[in-house]
Amino acid sequence: MSDQTKAALSSNPTVVDDPYKRLEITLNPNGSLTRNPNRFPNTSATPDPDPTVPVLSKDVSINQTTHTWARVFLPRQKPLGTNKLPLIVYYHAGGFIHCSAASTIFHVFCSNMALELEAIVVSVDYRLAPEHRLPAAYDDAIEALLWIKTTQEEWLTQYANFTTCFVMGSSSGGNIAYHAGIRVAEEADGLRPWKIRGLILHQPFFGGSVKVESELRLVNDPVLPPGAGDLMWELALPIGADRDHEYCNPTTTKGTNLMEKIAAVGWKVLVTGCDGDPLIDRQVELVKSMEEMGVKVVSHFRMGEHHGVDFMQPDKANALFLVLKDFIASATSVTL
Repeated sequence: MSDQTKAALSSNPTVVDDPYKRLEITLNPNGSLTRNPNRFPNTSATPDPDPTVPVLSKDVSINQTTHTWARVFLPRQKPLGTNKLPLIVYYHAGGFIHCSAASTIFHVFCSNMALELEAIVVSVDYRLAPEHRLPAAYDDAIEALLWIKTTQEEWLTQYANFTTCFVMGSSSGGNIAYHAGIRVAEEADGLRPWKIRGLILHQPFFGGSVKVESELRLVNDPVLPPGAGDLMWELALPIGADRDHEYCNPTTTKGTNLMEKIAAVGWKVLVTGCDGDPLIDRQVELVKSMEEMGVKVVSHFRMGEHHGVDFMQPDKANALFLVLKDFIASATSVTL
């Protein structure tokens, strides 16, 4: 926990739980975690469910050595003729240490997104920290993108429009989408014939060595208190790295220089957030830095709500899906 977080807590009468208890984890002597298996229940894929289920899903292996895989979501109402669906590659949340593509909250979120956006969603399961510290998740994210280029998975080859692809993530998954985007931008031509149109950073998880106002104001946030965020970064970053490492803080000089790679390929970037999230000031700062570096970035910040609201409360995700529809339409109209 940072000194600023400790100072904010000492001046605030509200009692904040131990971050290990808050996250329901135990750090083992060998550096691994014991996680509460009941905190995030899983849902099985439904490749051929009852006809009343509007979205099909199936699990496919990406790398048997690293045990990475993806869950593909396909609307039951498939496109007719030569029409094909936009493709969204999605990375789930969990602070780099929790959850998987099978977690019920993300299964439901991706199912609803596929249905509402009329898109195919590929939800990537990546290795977790601290057993696999960053950049392991970034490596898995890139491998998934390259897998999509070569796969013969029929749901993708038959129904996905590979010229209308988006890389998206929520919270820590938004961080992964951002860094995967930077890496793959360097070899965008090598991904052809499929084409990335933009990045969607949904309440992305970033940080820094100095606390911003929203983190101090919401130090006792019930969903993502900064103390829990501090611990997740401690467990995820390379050993010895501080909170201004480019994986954590994209607005340092080294971080902003990396943004030039996204600007160079002309992708559009959407950053979403809400002012009830301790990370909101980080996200606003990210948008400003991108604008200064010439990135085609748009933002959508709403009042109230909290971190993770769209997958924790599925009935509230429709507002996000409307924003995504407009963004996808806008990004698709741009010639790259």
